Amino acid sequence: MRCLKMLALASTAAVALGAAAHAQTPTTWAYAAKTGVGASYEAYVDGAYKDGGPTGAVSKVWFSIADGTLTETMYGLIHEAQIKQLRFAVRFSRGIAIEGPDTTTKTEYLHVDAAGRPLSPAYKVTTTHKGGAFEIEKRIFTDPDRQSLFVRVTFRALKGPITPYLLLEPHMANTGGDDAGTASNTALTANEKDVFLALKGSQPFSAASAGFLGKTDGLTDLAADGQLNDLHADTGNVRGAIMLTGRVAEIKDGEVTVDYAIGFGPNAAAADQAASATLKTGYDEVLARYNGEGDRVGWEDYLASLTELPRLREASEDGGKLVQASALMLKVQEDRTYAGALIASLSNPWGDTVDASKPSTGYKAVWPRDFYQCAMALAALGDKQTPLAAFHYLPQVQVKAGTKGNTGVGGWFLQKTWVDGTTEWVGVQLDQTAMPIMLGWKLWKLGWLSEADLKAYYGKMIKPAADFLVDGGKVGIGWNHETITPPFTQQERWEEQGGYSPSTTAATIAGLVTAGDIAELAGDATGAARYRATADAYSAKVEARMVTTKGPFGDGTYYVRLNQNEDPNDHAPIGAANGQIAPPKDQVVDGGFLELVRYGVRRADDKAIVGSLPELDDTSRADLYRVRYDFTFPGVEGEFPGWRRYDVDGYGEDAQTGANYGVGGKMSPGQRGRVWPIFTGERGHYELALASLNGKPDAATIRKIRDRYVKAMELFANDGLLIPEQVWDGIGPNPHGYARGEGTDSATPLAWSHAEYVKLLRSVSDGQVWDRYEPVAARYAK
Repeated sequence: MRCLKMLALASTAAVALGAAAHAQTPTTWAYAAKTGVGASYEAYVDGAYKDGGPTGAVSKVWFSIADGTLTETMYGLIHEAQIKQLRFAVRFSRGIAIEGPDTTTKTEYLHVDAAGRPLSPAYKVTTTHKGGAFEIEKRIFTDPDRQSLFVRVTFRALKGPITPYLLLEPHMANTGGDDAGTASNTALTANEKDVFLALKGSQPFSAASAGFLGKTDGLTDLAADGQLNDLHADTGNVRGAIMLTGRVAEIKDGEVTVDYAIGFGPNAAAADQAASATLKTGYDEVLARYNGEGDRVGWEDYLASLTELPRLREASEDGGKLVQASALMLKVQEDRTYAGALIASLSNPWGDTVDASKPSTGYKAVWPRDFYQCAMALAALGDKQTPLAAFHYLPQVQVKAGTKGNTGVGGWFLQKTWVDGTTEWVGVQLDQTAMPIMLGWKLWKLGWLSEADLKAYYGKMIKPAADFLVDGGKVGIGWNHETITPPFTQQERWEEQGGYSPSTTAATIAGLVTAGDIAELAGDATGAARYRATADAYSAKVEARMVTTKGPFGDGTYYVRLNQNEDPNDHAPIGAANGQIAPPKDQVVDGGFLELVRYGVRRADDKAIVGSLPELDDTSRADLYRVRYDFTFPGVEGEFPGWRRYDVDGYGEDAQTGANYGVGGKMSPGQRGRVWPIFTGERGHYELALASLNGKPDAATIRKIRDRYVKAMELFANDGLLIPEQVWDGIGPNPHGYARGEGTDSATPLAWSHAEYVKLLRSVSDGQVWDRYEPVAARYAK
């Protein structure tokens, strides 16, 4: 007996060791160039998200689509991914094909108006086998009344029988490991800690398996002999990176439709119940509720509430398709626990090469700068509720005496946080402290933020922020124990280096002047005078600190991107970033100086502003130092301009090897930041400001701006009407086969890109720049 017992223990140990090895397989996030993102519309209850309002229970599920497949899907807080991807493998006469590498894809909106404009972020995604053997159509949206996702799948056999296999890769609790799962003919389940999912279908699988990624998973099994025959009912007691596989019954010809629901919950029963209830309610009713059809409250109602949307559609060049999609995208990318918490993007940039073994928010987090852009764009659309909720949310991310771990001065806003306020990055960026003040001023002047409310926020948020913009001080949180001396910022708007930055200084001055108005309203005359006087002092030194007269480009006189001392002419190097060289300050130019015009700190015809445009626009320089690139698009007449963040930018794919940015956490000297659509919008705003110097521009001038800058931003969008962070500029190897002007794997959609487009439409519609601050312009741009 003793020998038998020892043999059994040895066998058990061997299985455990094998399972442990399976669990250690590395995994990544998904491809970041999304063609669709979605969530349900949830109405506020007294400015907050609560069950029982006009939209019933609050759904807290978000999804994304890339390369024809369902990718990162979140449940709980907006950054809490639970799924990496759901895709299909298909066995056909010549072998196994997989969605993504073996298919082409098309993304369309399911619910559109008579003009083809999207009415909800529900998608029809069609993948077609490159050899023509099959087609798979997926219809994807969430259940607005439950914690679940609906996926209707239609399989079409085009050249003989096919057998599809559903491949679900969970990333429970926002990591790619430590998961456990089960598989049966009726359900696939996964869990980690206190979060569970259950996938159920309208018809059972003919076989199912739960395995460890790269070892016992269904795709590895299929690759061996084309069959799913190494079946595992569960992953046992060891956790790791797993895949759940379900075989769909063979389709001999024609098409077959199967509905799937993925439920989430704090336990297995809740997840199963959510999926079952969604399936029972059925495709038609769940989609109708999501859309807000008839007397149901959903996305149609949100779009109808946007009072300025009709005239912004008129200002567009595409009949209003992109602006309607942009309105949806901006609202989708708000958390549904913390009302007003607007994130940067529902993606992990370059996610397909980013390690997922540890939790990661990627861009699914709050940056007050991106946040400001989104809130201002929603206000431009006529959304009166979300920008107010956003303003009221902001104290959540402001440093105070009671901020966890803080030993320094307060008043400034954290660089990057989770939506619940959890600190992630702690650099000080002065524009991110100024912009909340600017937002409050704008909402007040629109008549949406009451004077009483603004006065209350003056004491608890705005005054501490304005005081920090004047005094700075020694901060003390995380790694950061530096002394900040405004307007010298610890980090400029690209979060890479410190110094005097034109764009940061523009926001700082605008923040202080608007703070002066708010202080006056609140009865703080001393504060008002101090803020305005400081703004005057900062403005008086803008050119002396940030305009070189001895630069190597053009006529030698232009704004530099950044200066780290009081002398812009000393040719001192600025720091290296993202693997690139550390060039002299006067060899680095960007369009940040245009923000001085946008906010009203300088006139559009100011000598230094106008004199810096040739250096920004010079297309004759070598690619390392070139900022502007012009693009053409098939079937579209003319060229359309785009700009990089700055020359010598390394935040992008490697121009020597074609590799993604920062693979393995290592920087490489070939990394190259690409063109950002944001800057096309910024230039459009500048051209409008220039045309507005003597009053509202005439229709012909507005038309030229629309035809050039509005249309360019529309052309940069993908077939899902999502605008990228970066687009391919044609420099270096191109392993993804991007067309010039097509979004890269950096991040799509970028909320800021959509915000800039919306604000440009509002600006050309108004005939003046939307986020120009009149008290600033009256003071400095005379």
